Amino acid sequence: MKVKDLPLDDRPREKLVLRGAQNLSDAELLAILLRTGTKGISVINLAHSLLTKHMNISNLAGKSISALTKENGIGRDKAATLAAAFEIARRVDSEKKWFSNKKITSPEDVAEIFLPIFRDEKKEKFVVVCLNSANKIIKHEVISIGSLNSSVVHPREVFGVAIENNSANIILLHNHPSGNPEPSNEDVVVTKKLVEAGKVMDIQVFDHIILAGGKFTSLVSRKVI
Repeated sequence: MKVKDLPLDDRPREKLVLRGAQNLSDAELLAILLRTGTKGISVINLAHSLLTKHMNISNLAGKSISALTKENGIGRDKAATLAAAFEIARRVDSEKKWFSNKKITSPEDVAEIFLPIFRDEKKEKFVVVCLNSANKIIKHEVISIGSLNSSVVHPREVFGVAIENNSANIILLHNHPSGNPEPSNEDVVVTKKLVEAGKVMDIQVFDHIILAGGKFTSLVSRKVI
C-alpha cells in the first residue's frame, strides 16, 4: 500500500503533525526522511526493509552515503537526506550532553561557553540560559534578535522560557555587535526589571552577561544585580 492510499491520519507526515513525533514508529519516522517511494516498493515498506536488515535506526545511522546507496531503493538523494538527518541528530545529542555537564560557577564559565558562539554575530541577540538546581545548563534560547540597542525584552518572554524548562535559576545574556562590552543605561534598567520579576516568579536571575569583542561584562560584578 502506498502512503497516498492510507487514511490521511495514518500517513506518517500528517500523523506527526497531528499527534507528535513520539507517536510514530521508527519505520514511520524513517519513511518521512525518505520522502517518496521507489518504483516497485512503497516508502514505508522500504523503511521496514532497511530496519529489518540493519536491526535498528542506530545501526543505520552509522552507514556512509556510499554504503546507503548500495541498498535496494536508496539512491544518492535519499542517502544524502538520511546522512543529513542522522548528522543533525548526532550534533543535537552531542550538544545536549556537552551542556548538561557544564556547571556554572562564575561569569567566566558562561563567557567560555558563549564567547565563541557569538564571535562573528552581527545582530544583537538576547538569550535566556536556563539552569537546574545544580547550576547546570538545561537549555539556552534566543528570545530577541535585532540591531544595536535591541536588548529590550519583556519578563513574560524571559520567564516563559524559564518556566517551560523548569528552571531553578536563569542567566541573562546578550551581545553588543559594536564590540563594546560596557552596559548601557538601557541594559541596567532592563536587568533590574527582570531581577524584580524573578523574585515574584521565585526564579533567581544569577547574572546578566554582555559579550562583545571577545570580552565580557558581568552585571553582578558591576553590582547592578
